Amino acid sequence: MTDIRVGVFGVSGKMGSTVVKAVEAAEGMTIVGGVDLGDPLEQVGRAQVAVDFTHPDAVMDNIRWCLDNDIHMVIGTTGFTPERLDQVRAWCAEKPEVGVLVASNFSIGAVLMMQFAAKAALFYPSVEIIELHHPNKAEAPSGTATTTAQRIAAARDEAGMDPVPDATVYDGGARGAVVDGIHVHGVRLQGLVAHQEVLLGDTGETLTIRHDSYDRVSFMPGVVASVRWVTEHPGLTEGIEPVLGI
Repeated sequence: MTDIRVGVFGVSGKMGSTVVKAVEAAEGMTIVGGVDLGDPLEQVGRAQVAVDFTHPDAVMDNIRWCLDNDIHMVIGTTGFTPERLDQVRAWCAEKPEVGVLVASNFSIGAVLMMQFAAKAALFYPSVEIIELHHPNKAEAPSGTATTTAQRIAAARDEAGMDPVPDATVYDGGARGAVVDGIHVHGVRLQGLVAHQEVLLGDTGETLTIRHDSYDRVSFMPGVVASVRWVTEHPGLTEGIEPVLGI
């Protein structure tokens, strides 16, 4: 069996360079090219799968180019709105043999944290999210926090729960962003990588579900598994849960 040929968008970035090392260490795949902002995209033209950890301003053009060239994609770049996902889904429909996987987080622990939070939210009237990242992150709230809030809100809505109680009248921004009725607070601090807490509460008790990524290598098992998976699964896939079978 020949190796899966992998290209990397954002190859010189912290995530991109970590992806290169992970792919080189993995069995059955090899790096065949990489590009940074401004480089000719043809430098990844030999790839079967392109991994993208770039910037929200660049990722859509990268997806369009890869689909036009029959290259599968594994994308960890953030900033995907429902409208952007609908656009990618439409593009994939034009290329039914190509797979695109978009995930807000490739850490197995982070994926489990999101699942645990959605289950726990059914038992607590109050829930808020605190996400903590390095100061070079492009967006706030993070994609992981947004996804977590959406899943919590969907679970609560399906269960017919009331809105999260909150008597705040005067808010100078301290209450954070609101994603589908769930407050999300963002911290940007030198020394952090990627961390998230989901705080849940009821009278007399609280529950905290926390996940910490101390090094970018924590994302690599999910990335490598997704590279293997996407070649056999055309169309748009959201999240790595199908890859992990959970």
